[in-house]
Amino acid sequence: MARKYFGTDGIRGATNKAPMTAEMAMKVGMAAGAHFLRGDHRHRVVIGKDTRLSGYMLENAMVAGFTSVGMDVVLVGPMPTPAVAMLTTSMRADLGVMISASHNPYADNGIKLFGPDGFKLSDADEAAIEALIDGDIPLSPGPDIGRARRVDDAQGRYIHFAKSTFPGDLRLDGMRIVVDCANGAGYQVAPSALWELGAEVVAIGVSPNGKNINDGVGSTAPALLSETVVASGAAIGIALDGDADRLIVVDETGRVIDGDQLMATIAAGWARQGRLKGGGLVTTVMSNLGLERHLAAQGLGMVRTKVGDRHVLEKMRASGYNVGGEQSGHIILSDYATTGDGLVAALQVLAEVTRAGAPASEVLHRFDPLPQLLRNVRFLGGKPLEDRRVIETIAQAEAELATRGRLVIRPSGTEPVIRVMAEGDDRAQVEAVVTRICDAVQKAAA
Repeated sequence: MARKYFGTDGIRGATNKAPMTAEMAMKVGMAAGAHFLRGDHRHRVVIGKDTRLSGYMLENAMVAGFTSVGMDVVLVGPMPTPAVAMLTTSMRADLGVMISASHNPYADNGIKLFGPDGFKLSDADEAAIEALIDGDIPLSPGPDIGRARRVDDAQGRYIHFAKSTFPGDLRLDGMRIVVDCANGAGYQVAPSALWELGAEVVAIGVSPNGKNINDGVGSTAPALLSETVVASGAAIGIALDGDADRLIVVDETGRVIDGDQLMATIAAGWARQGRLKGGGLVTTVMSNLGLERHLAAQGLGMVRTKVGDRHVLEKMRASGYNVGGEQSGHIILSDYATTGDGLVAALQVLAEVTRAGAPASEVLHRFDPLPQLLRNVRFLGGKPLEDRRVIETIAQAEAELATRGRLVIRPSGTEPVIRVMAEGDDRAQVEAVVTRICDAVQKAAA
């Protein structure tokens, strides 16, 4: 059964348009709070946010919702999504909330929920919360409403945690690192953690004003990072996204290193140390075929899931893997975190570069990716993928690629976009296939 409000990563949309309104945020707080009231103890929810202007509005609305059903609220301010997950467990909270639209523009916002174990909610929990949103939610008696308080040292707690994941026998002394925080949630904690580990930090994307999150900076716009790395003579560049759960790296030449290469690097290092579990890693259907071939040559396996870090994590937990992620930079290291953590993943990458004593360009370029092309086709309504002409075009493309490549076509879970991806040994063939499919989708969506 399709969910009404929750998508692939919480609830997300344009601010002040359904479902991302203050009224809905309050209802989510009421419903989620009521759903997680279990037992006689004082219940607690941790709320973090990124740097969007609308975060203040939604945060206050959610505080009203949670306290109205008797749940106490702990506000930690701008913090990475993985920090909220970590603090939820360390503070023995019953629920965690991250107010963020991740890599989306500032005008969007979203709500992500974590259970008391720090993991994103199950489908069953989300369905139960949706049912409460559309029903009558019982309010607490006046004397039993919740309290709200801010915790001033939350950033320090997360920095300490992140640093603890970096090998104790290594230091970053003398390494010049450019870190791009996307004017987002990691703008204070990421530079601080790297500096405390000894790095010479050059920070960009650390001046949020409520409207500049992900605007020409961060993991989805690495051009400025590349320029800054080269201009400053840095050894490496690190780019996070708006809520700091993604990581993209730039080597000393300014070349962008995506999540596939980073996962290959971490997996190889952990395998060498005897730490890699599951005999390989978990990725999505979007990871390059070159990664799969590279891992196979090392005797390591690769399991693919649907797009979305929650699907990756589900497979990791079910099958005993401890490294997984997405080409886009969501990297989950379950020895340390319950969700993608850009800073923690970056520290593992830096550990490999430090141990190798070689330039990042040599350490992080693990394989030559097959030509891969991804295009997004935006549509206003309807179901373009059910159009007969689109179906026929896709079938022809699949037959043409056969064993020489792959084709992945899917609707975005967070915006009205059809994503068309193809890869193969022949670049011209890949480009032609993607162009034909995109043209067919655009005509169907017109």
